[in-house]
Amino acid sequence: MKSCYVFTDKNLAHLQEIIATKFKKVEIFKIIPDENDKNNLINLNEKEFFLKFIDKFEELKAKSDFVIVLGCESFSVFGKSELNLKLARNLNAPIFDENASELKALNPNSKLLITNKIDEILNYQAQIVTPFKFQSLLLKRAKMANKTVILPESDDERILRAAHIILEKDAANIILLGLESEISKKAAALGLNLSKAKVLNPAQNELTDEFAKKIYELRKHKGVDEAKANALAKDKIYFATMLIHEGIADALVSGATMSTADTIRPALQIIKTKPNVSVVSGAFFMALEEEILLFADCAVTPNPSADELASITLSSAQTASAFGLSPKIAMLSYSTAESGSGPDVEFVKEAAKKASELDVNLKIAAPIQFDAAVNLSVASKKMPNSEVAGHANVFIFPNLNCGNICYKAVQRSANALAVGPILQGLKKPVNDLSRGCLVEDVVNTILISAIQAGE
Repeated sequence: MKSCYVFTDKNLAHLQEIIATKFKKVEIFKIIPDENDKNNLINLNEKEFFLKFIDKFEELKAKSDFVIVLGCESFSVFGKSELNLKLARNLNAPIFDENASELKALNPNSKLLITNKIDEILNYQAQIVTPFKFQSLLLKRAKMANKTVILPESDDERILRAAHIILEKDAANIILLGLESEISKKAAALGLNLSKAKVLNPAQNELTDEFAKKIYELRKHKGVDEAKANALAKDKIYFATMLIHEGIADALVSGATMSTADTIRPALQIIKTKPNVSVVSGAFFMALEEEILLFADCAVTPNPSADELASITLSSAQTASAFGLSPKIAMLSYSTAESGSGPDVEFVKEAAKKASELDVNLKIAAPIQFDAAVNLSVASKKMPNSEVAGHANVFIFPNLNCGNICYKAVQRSANALAVGPILQGLKKPVNDLSRGCLVEDVVNTILISAIQAGE
């Protein structure tokens, strides 16, 4: 399905006349912000503003051959050109304008096509995915998956607010762990509607005794006796993990009030890793202004072996594919190709070789520096014969030190949306939150988990 963005009625009339001869079903989508939309922008709530128009645009695309978007007029302090350029990027709609050169000057270093040539519009292929567009895609995919996600930390306000948002949008089914009376009281005080959430209390539940027996059978070889198994079955995280293990729920999200180890340990003991996966790793989707990248490992394994780094690479490729990215993998180093030597470079080379043996279809550039991985000009000099260099979208860091520092540096300095960590390699989705997470982070992690469960 094709689309185009115009700023004026004159450009609309000119384009509409030509497009009508080439496509049967042509829709005109006029961007007309109401007072609520304007207030959202004025009050710095850009997300709700852009998501509304992204959703409407996607609805029209689904039932049309071609959509022409007519941009909005300026209002308040928001200039017409700047606002419509941002809308066009979020819709991934190339711009047709007779004064294209002037608009290009306002939009440097962008993938967005701005042209006065109809043929270029019709041949436009670039896929711009903004942070708002990515969040829209996550919501859509999660709704389609229709999975049940457990949130054990019902004593945390952020968790309850996120549950309210998820239920309000019908994005997933929610199970909260705790006392129903306490959860209801807190929800009422916060003005939240959690009536559609299922509440289970591990301390007093018909499943607890059954889970205790199963934990004992699963862990007795590790010295867990029946008394310890009974205690674990009443623990929120172990109870939640057993719900996943038994197929009563599909995914688990925790970590707002507890450590990563507390979240992962029960999963490793009970759910375990996928076949051929030697290590659990943590990936982040980095939503930049116009593209989505995947970084790993940024959360779990401090100093992976070559075998473990190969496993992380394979898991990351699978995660990227599950979320619509065609993985082009850069295994990062301080050296590109054969330009350097030393133990660290040889380590990345060995890991790349092992990753290729695990999956011969992986597209990998290794070892490679970050600039050669993302910049075509640099890539043409440092790794000219690579189909990945200059085009990479999956970045594998040699250790946790590098990965964690880099994702936070990009998140803060490039104003990128970081979604994760997404725990990779487990048989069923268990995802960890940062203790400093925002409500939006919890919402995104629930969506990610629901999508993972649907794969």
